[in-house]
Amino acid sequence: MNQIVSPKPKPLARAAKGRKPQYFADPATDKLLSMVLALTQELSVARDRIDTLERLLDRAGVLAAQSVEDYLPTPEEAAARSTLRAGMIRRVFRAAEKEAQDLDRDGAAASAPDMAEREIMDILS
Repeated sequence: MNQIVSPKPKPLARAAKGRKPQYFADPATDKLLSMVLALTQELSVARDRIDTLERLLDRAGVLAAQSVEDYLPTPEEAAARSTLRAGMIRRVFRAAEKEAQDLDRDGAAASAPDMAEREIMDILS
């Protein structure tokens, strides 16, 4: 079997030198932009890796590429995915959740993770 060897990536610097540029009037917006860009980068890498796996499996005759598109999870698998998704959303929106709780002490408003979960479920359905 052919083995692809990638060169070991150079480690990134732990911290950038100098002051970070500020693009927006509110520093929180800059932080949010940085978070979105970092998540976008991670997602891009993950998608590239998934694409590579699908292509290698297809070439090896292990799994046809269309099988992924045609796959329908069982109810148990869908429930497990939903649980994992809800956990990820809660972790990602933890800071926003705390801020929302601080702003709305009476608990009447929906939490940020609950709102995000509804939005994601709308997109997926």
